[in-house]
Amino acid sequence: MRHAREVTYTMLMRAYATASKTETFASNRKTGLKAADIANRLRGEKEKRTDDKNEVPVSPLQNRVNELKQFTQQLQSIHPSVLAKALYRSMLYEDQNIIAINKPYGVPLHNVDGIRNCIAECLPLLAKITDGMQAGSQLHFCHSLEKESTGVLILAKTEEAAEHVQTLIRSHKVERTFMAVTVGVPVPSEGVIDIPIIEKEVMGPQPHFKMGLSPLFKVNDEGDGVTRVRANRQAQNAVTQYRVLDSTSGCSLVELQPVTGVKNQLRVHMALALTCPILGDHKYAHWNKLAPQKLPEGTLRRLGLVQSKTRYLPLHLHSRRIVLPRVKGQGDITVSCPLPKYFTNTLKRLQIPLPGKE
Repeated sequence: MRHAREVTYTMLMRAYATASKTETFASNRKTGLKAADIANRLRGEKEKRTDDKNEVPVSPLQNRVNELKQFTQQLQSIHPSVLAKALYRSMLYEDQNIIAINKPYGVPLHNVDGIRNCIAECLPLLAKITDGMQAGSQLHFCHSLEKESTGVLILAKTEEAAEHVQTLIRSHKVERTFMAVTVGVPVPSEGVIDIPIIEKEVMGPQPHFKMGLSPLFKVNDEGDGVTRVRANRQAQNAVTQYRVLDSTSGCSLVELQPVTGVKNQLRVHMALALTCPILGDHKYAHWNKLAPQKLPEGTLRRLGLVQSKTRYLPLHLHSRRIVLPRVKGQGDITVSCPLPKYFTNTLKRLQIPLPGKE
């Protein structure tokens, strides 16, 4: 039956094409077009068909980027109950106090910028599903995760449990590990970035706000040392541990562990402190303008992309693992999350070995 439909569709297309040609020639006779005009038109159509045949084939990664773009748009059009069920199927861990889910790409925690679907809208139904559809069930956020980020997201079943996890995070007792693909190789290959972060207004044709660095030291006038400067009262302390796991083709796979939790901290520290922006970070790849990330020619070749398509590249920042301490006498809670498909595809294109399973 399926084959028959395809044949019928082909026959209809042929009939439509024949009818179109007949209509075209009839129209030509009515308008009195000369033979030379008709020949030029047919020649133009033939050249267009030739150009279409000679078009550069779309690379697998470009197909994946387009799929991801369509998937993100679909996430914004589906009903929140469908998204809630998908989040339930992505559950990574559950006990009497918390659950951990695999946050998908492109879905924010809260409803901002007119985005229809968000995690917060799904929490009431997700709480019921996890609690056997009992009335009064609730779930609460324990920490933040950016819209473009993926991976482990901890939710608490009670307000008390959420406050407990948040207290552990503020006291630096929770170990959070992220994976990122960076454009550039950080030097040194391992270290600690301890530079405060502050929100700044960027002037220009497109005025906007970004998080930026507010360093406590600057190079002295002689250029052979540093001097301490007065701290900005509005700046927030920001500390990030990083380690390069592997690098090739001018890109790196970097493990990041935020000690603090400032807005956009990992992206700002990588882009502005180490000058190695995260792949797909179109916000911090440029400071003075809002534009798609510009990639080196070698990276574009590896990824099979052209510069005009880089605006579709997703942010390659993934919440890989969270370790929560328990009370004495019990082991820590370790929740790990596999890398998303677009992330692993990028690593393969760059010929960077995939990290081991956890």
